[in-house]
Amino acid sequence: MEPLKHECGVAVIRLLKPLDYYQRKYGSWMYGLNKLYLMMEKQHNRGQEGAGMACVKLGGTPGHEYMFRERAEGKDAIQEIFANVHANYKNVTPELLSDADYAKNNLPFAGELYMGHLRYSTTGKRGLSYVHPFLRRNNWQAKNLCLCGNFNMTNIDEIFAKLTKQGQFPRIYSDSYIMLELMGHRLDREVERNFIEAQKKGLQDTDITHYIEDNVKMSNVLKTTMGDFDGGYVVCGLTGSGEMFSMRDPWAIRPAYYYKNDEVVVVASERPVLQTTFDLECSDVKELQAGCALIVKRNGECSVERILEQRGDSACSFERIYFSRGSDRDIYKERKQLGAQLTEPILNAVNYDTEHTVFSFIPNTAEVAFYGLLQGFRQYVHEKKINEILNFDHTPTRAELDKILSQSVRMEKVAWKDIKLRTFITEGNSRNDLASHVYDITYESLVPYVDNLVIIDDSIVRGTTLKESIIRILDRLHPKKIVVVSSAPQIRYPDYYGIDMARLEEFCVFRATIELLKERGMYQLIDDTYHHCQEEVKKPVSEIRNCVRDIYKPFTTDEINNKIVEMLRPEGVTTPIELVYQSIEGLRTAIPNHKGDWYFTGKYPTPGGTKLCNQAFINFIEKVYQYEQKF
Repeated sequence: MEPLKHECGVAVIRLLKPLDYYQRKYGSWMYGLNKLYLMMEKQHNRGQEGAGMACVKLGGTPGHEYMFRERAEGKDAIQEIFANVHANYKNVTPELLSDADYAKNNLPFAGELYMGHLRYSTTGKRGLSYVHPFLRRNNWQAKNLCLCGNFNMTNIDEIFAKLTKQGQFPRIYSDSYIMLELMGHRLDREVERNFIEAQKKGLQDTDITHYIEDNVKMSNVLKTTMGDFDGGYVVCGLTGSGEMFSMRDPWAIRPAYYYKNDEVVVVASERPVLQTTFDLECSDVKELQAGCALIVKRNGECSVERILEQRGDSACSFERIYFSRGSDRDIYKERKQLGAQLTEPILNAVNYDTEHTVFSFIPNTAEVAFYGLLQGFRQYVHEKKINEILNFDHTPTRAELDKILSQSVRMEKVAWKDIKLRTFITEGNSRNDLASHVYDITYESLVPYVDNLVIIDDSIVRGTTLKESIIRILDRLHPKKIVVVSSAPQIRYPDYYGIDMARLEEFCVFRATIELLKERGMYQLIDDTYHHCQEEVKKPVSEIRNCVRDIYKPFTTDEINNKIVEMLRPEGVTTPIELVYQSIEGLRTAIPNHKGDWYFTGKYPTPGGTKLCNQAFINFIEKVYQYEQKF
């Protein structure tokens, strides 16, 4: 219901043939440029605050640019950056524009290596200077580095300290820039290592340069750069001499997929992006494994190398529930199963009255889970029909059979996403009034005061839209009961690996739990948790435990659900409301291969995540809950 921001999406292409090959086979030397555009557009869901792309030409001559970059902000950034690229060609004649050799030698962005990025900020830092890719320049081609990624690091303060200890002076305090500087520093060392080797072999001048470019090992750079980082990431890079790499974190938190044939090597954040763009089967696309990097040398030689030993198996489950494209074969099946598994708890909520229950979903990301839910209920009704027929002690009449066989699962499109709230309206009452109209309903789609309404969403995070819009607008249908269903479990803990939900007080589950503790006079548990968190953040990160988990232990899921309903019920709405969440066991059954469930369990895959969760509770108490006044 409340859109979450996700950082970010990547797309990388390495052409393995000369540009004239693509001109002859596909009718345009812009094959790589066009494919990059498609890959970025098909990942638009992963970032709408900014976009950037970069290109490297191979085999250029001194005095001519060989490394290009274009960046823009805003939801139309993809169109803007590609329009800017094509603006370079508007005065070129059609004959010259179709001449691959001319393009290679004279036109910008006519190269063999392309990299694209889509950005959502999860740190609050905005502006063109924070839009990827980042570029580090040098007169040595091999020392030029262009970097982008889908990442969020939890220990950037430690990395910053390491850099400054080395004598470096980073211009900006952000994980992206600090990673660029640290990796750039290690790339410099790798180039210098090869410089010394070339001198030992008696090489001079440009022969040294060629030796360096032929022998740079990006695996060395990555091994000496990435080992210290704590967080979820897919980092992609290009060098001015034509090296390319994409590396996945050793916990497998953030996703990356790749494909290679004799024409291209490509990487993207999602599998269907590669399938659709390059007309591939699922089996053609490979997943980059934890701690590994796909590396393409300047000569086109491609390999997957282990950079770091795998440290965990924590592929993000929220990627599957919410962020990734539902067109992925496996994600589609998983989301359907998440919905189907909720059949029994929803039956309990409507007292098994399927005859007077209407099913619907919150547009648009919950649609696939809705199909699974329908499938589960259709199976239930089917079995119910069979049992009723088998239980006859006589041959049923046509009327009796007609009554049984006419039973069905009733579904309607009850909710419609109508408008987007305009951010230029800042006055509180006006914003709240507009927010209440973000959704509209299909009037008379159920029988007033007779039909239950079951409406499913993929997740319930903040609860703001439920309170300000959804419940109030659904109540206009006068259902007998509203059952709000989440295909995800209760979200109890912040994320620090690239999703925009870093504060505990954002979560309706957390707020409800705090209210329960206050109601029951359990202030001592809040006090103890606060002091325990203070103690934990002082420990070495490897020894830290998540103390925030303690506050949930006194309560059942139903107790918290009831308090959430009480808190989110709009004034004047008297219709019975019940919340149904996916269970943790259900999550693991539906998505067995993506074990990263820290949002729901508080079991962070890295110590940095645990530390930041404890710090979030300290921040809540001191800044939001005004600890000094309460205790």
